[in-house]
Amino acid sequence: MTDPIILTVSRDIAAPPEQVFDAWLDPAVARRFLFATPDGEMLTCEIDARIGGRGLIVERRPSGDARHRLLFEEIDRPRRLVFLFAADPAEEGQWTRVTIEIAATAAGARLILTHEMDPAWAAYEDQTRHGWTMILDTLSDTIGSDTIGDK
Repeated sequence: MTDPIILTVSRDIAAPPEQVFDAWLDPAVARRFLFATPDGEMLTCEIDARIGGRGLIVERRPSGDARHRLLFEEIDRPRRLVFLFAADPAEEGQWTRVTIEIAATAAGARLILTHEMDPAWAAYEDQTRHGWTMILDTLSDTIGSDTIGDK
């Protein structure tokens, strides 16, 4: 058996850990950063934020609708979130695992995202790393803009 591909992306975010964590589970916030692209139009962002709950995020892109599915395995606010992830046209059996760990820092929070992928997806490693990097950048911008008015 071949070992999974492990991608890790981290980001320091100038917001409290609770706010960073909650952004992943609040559809109104998640639709602004989770799988959102500059040229896309978010059509659906449904999140059933409980263990065993599912999420569906659909964005209309120039190349067609991009569907992303989530299945929550662990929700430990504000420290850890684990979900299975699949991007259509993947089948149910082709889930990958994403772990989000959040820790307090002097300036806010450090988020570490780890994505475990089957070696069959090796050709998508760079594209996946770039995607998560863009998502975390947009999350940081989204949370930052939300907190400016709160100060």
